[in-house]
Amino acid sequence: MLRQPSRQAAADSYDSGVTTATKPPEMDLARIRRWVQRRIPAEHHGELRLELGVHGANVTIFELRAPWCAEVGPDWSRRPVAQLRHTGVGFWLLLWQNRRSRWERYPLAPLATRDLDSLLAELEGDGISLFWG
Repeated sequence: MLRQPSRQAAADSYDSGVTTATKPPEMDLARIRRWVQRRIPAEHHGELRLELGVHGANVTIFELRAPWCAEVGPDWSRRPVAQLRHTGVGFWLLLWQNRRSRWERYPLAPLATRDLDSLLAELEGDGISLFWG
């Protein structure tokens, strides 16, 4: 009988077969946090914020927006914008979330790179409007 891979095994690997690490290096996480903090000017924090979520080797960047009408309630809306995935051997992948909420490799970024700053620059520029619309 064939055994299906566990959901965790599927979640811990990318389509290219690169196995991901359990947690990205702290230095890299600090660089991503700094990038997130600089992305939205302080004077707009009452309307728009970015937030970081780390789960295993996945670093997800979320966009939070203030409630815009009474019908939506007092809670901020939260949507994933991008995911940086660490492979465990020093390489990073940049992913975007498709309409089915599945993460796919961002086509303008390299398949895997050690240059985290280049991926953050791709995310910032978003040449084909997959992250920021």
